[in-house]
Amino acid sequence: MRMIVPADRTTAAVELIESTVGTTHLVVLPGVARDPVGDLVMCDTARESADELLHGLRDMRIDQDGSIAVENIDLSMSTRADAAEVEAPGEGADAVIWEQLAEATHEESTLSFTYLSFMGLATMIAACGVVLDNAILIVGAMAVGPEFGPLAGVCTAIVQRAPRLAARSLTALLIGFLSAILATTLFSLLMDWLGLFSDSMLDAERPQTGFIWQPDPFSFVVALLAGAAGTLSLTSSKSGALVGVAISVTTVPAAANAAVALSYGEFAQMWGSIGQLLLNLLGIILAGTATLALQQRLWRTQRGRLKRRLRRG
Repeated sequence: MRMIVPADRTTAAVELIESTVGTTHLVVLPGVARDPVGDLVMCDTARESADELLHGLRDMRIDQDGSIAVENIDLSMSTRADAAEVEAPGEGADAVIWEQLAEATHEESTLSFTYLSFMGLATMIAACGVVLDNAILIVGAMAVGPEFGPLAGVCTAIVQRAPRLAARSLTALLIGFLSAILATTLFSLLMDWLGLFSDSMLDAERPQTGFIWQPDPFSFVVALLAGAAGTLSLTSSKSGALVGVAISVTTVPAAANAAVALSYGEFAQMWGSIGQLLLNLLGIILAGTATLALQQRLWRTQRGRLKRRLRRG
């Protein structure tokens, strides 16, 4: 962590850092910061201790009158750092840095041109996949879709009781999917005019992609599993797992099938696809929220045990 601390709060900040289990390599450079004016304080902390330390620093309003920057260290060759890691409660992979999670979901759930572009492009790719009954295109569209960011934002907002984040995330989801479906409907009409799409292709047997507009209990089960896995990948910083989550849920393909079906007036397929979409979104939100709530409860229990042990010692 790197902090710019107002001079009148440096002593308190240093005492907090020194009293936080799992923190080491403390450096204090008085008066070197110019914008904002203050002392530069740096330290290394185990991931398990970061959330508690951040809360304490924010209670001192250092984030408002100074600054707090956090970055991961890929390699630290230090006996003291190893000892601090051992002293910290629990395992680093299990720790949730709530401030980091809130910041990440805030960025991912912000309605922007880039977000809408990815949503539209992913849905158009999926539209080609459903018409051609091509599973490779469907998987590609799932990987491109950015919808898990706002979904994670909704889960975080529910657990953290952050109504603004919830409203922003739900707005991004709603507008994102509606705009993607509208754009893909126009895209489908254009492809039909060019002779590349046809209603017979949509109505034909589609063994690879027919499941997209025919939701079943497995759709909800997979959405629950994906929601839990995706949330764990975000909280543990294992972003590689998030790619697997993205290609396991039928959100973008369902929106694409709804758009193509709408362009041809195939309302049965359209409503079936919308049902698939809503079922997947609900499953991800329920599982993601439950996973975060469980992590929060387990981590509070671990920290409580550590504090009681330290008091006894």
